[in-house]
Amino acid sequence: MAHNSDWLPSRRESQLAMAKGWKLVLENKGSAWEVKDEEISELSKLTDEAEKILVKAMSMERTIIVTAQCREAFETLAAFMRNLKMRRFFSPPLTSADFVSLELRPKNNVKSPILPPEGQAEADISYPGVHLLLLRIRPVSGTVIDPRIVHGFRIFYGILPPGGATVEQATGTFRYLMKQPQSGDELPHSKFTRRRKELFDFNANDSGKTVFFCIQYENSKGQSGSWGPLFQATIP
Repeated sequence: MAHNSDWLPSRRESQLAMAKGWKLVLENKGSAWEVKDEEISELSKLTDEAEKILVKAMSMERTIIVTAQCREAFETLAAFMRNLKMRRFFSPPLTSADFVSLELRPKNNVKSPILPPEGQAEADISYPGVHLLLLRIRPVSGTVIDPRIVHGFRIFYGILPPGGATVEQATGTFRYLMKQPQSGDELPHSKFTRRRKELFDFNANDSGKTVFFCIQYENSKGQSGSWGPLFQATIP
């Protein structure tokens, strides 16, 4: 009998053994955990009923009706156990040892630290239209990325006019580059994305200029990985 749970056993015999274990533990600690006497009595009744019908279902007395009664008894027991766990089995007052006595996984109250992303990213460039560049982002060859970690990409970029920007262009609103950059730190603009394909639509007057890119992995806390390689393209 399968359950949508990672703690309730799938086999009826194991579920029955777990219910019996709960009964014994609750007879000693139920009052301290604010489990009512009638709840313990109900668990005992449902456990006994499930055990009796299971014995019958595994004997020569098994019929279609007995099979249906067995399924219903264990579904009722499972529903009661799930409800009891949800309403009563919290910590405090339960300790890790208490959870183990109930055959449950102890709660882990220690939050896993969010570490900066590892690895480096780069991109392949295509030219879908006039003053359009499409970046297909991928890990640098040999880079290992943990698929369990949620991250995005911070794309840094800067445009270098032919001959370099004037002081006015370099300090203006858009901040063009005065010379070819040597690292991502020198790129004045950035764009965050979670997509592996990112389209850049540049101004028409930037056609013919060189744009430099550099990408970093970035996690949900804004922590960045190391710089990927610097790469460039001519804006069509």
